[in-house]
Amino acid sequence: MSNDDSVSSADVIRFWFGAPGPVERVEPAVSRRWWGKDPAFDEEVRRRFAEAHDRATRGALHDWATTPRGRLALVIVLDQFSRNMFRDDPRAFASDALAQAHTSAAIAAGDDLDLTAIERVFVYMPLMHAENLALQEQCVQCFERLAAAAPAEHADMLRNNLDFAVRHRDIVAKFGRFPHRNATLGRNSSAAELAFLQEPNSSF
Repeated sequence: MSNDDSVSSADVIRFWFGAPGPVERVEPAVSRRWWGKDPAFDEEVRRRFAEAHDRATRGALHDWATTPRGRLALVIVLDQFSRNMFRDDPRAFASDALAQAHTSAAIAAGDDLDLTAIERVFVYMPLMHAENLALQEQCVQCFERLAAAAPAEHADMLRNNLDFAVRHRDIVAKFGRFPHRNATLGRNSSAAELAFLQEPNSSF
């Protein structure tokens, strides 16, 4: 795969999940890349998808959103790849609003229900990243429904996702934002936020 406009939504799905959709299960070596900090993986995302990410932020990949799995790929590019490509950089969050808009559109159209449980985790993830309490509440509701209907083989993973959704919601409910982003975004932290950042597991 080259870093040009030949990248397709199917390429994104295969890269992110390690298999073409519909994705029913994922190898542990693949899922570890999602939640860890791996400079080599970040560089691979930049090398393979920088051009696709740029095109997505300019609206040039909007045609991907005509199918549920294509929209999922677009959300992954805007929400997940941004965080890999621009770790510890304000640009990591620059396309969050676009990703959230696509997530909201997917839910409104019922497109999320056409995806597998694992795929739905990532179509909802922009809500978890939102510094907006209404979107955070919606995120918790989405993960509650997903966990309740989950296949047994995914129950532990989805309960963990729900726990993270609740923790994110509670932080935004308390502070109106994520304090752990303040340094990256050049925002001043309040005394309460500084105290919170000293607590274990206060950052994601």
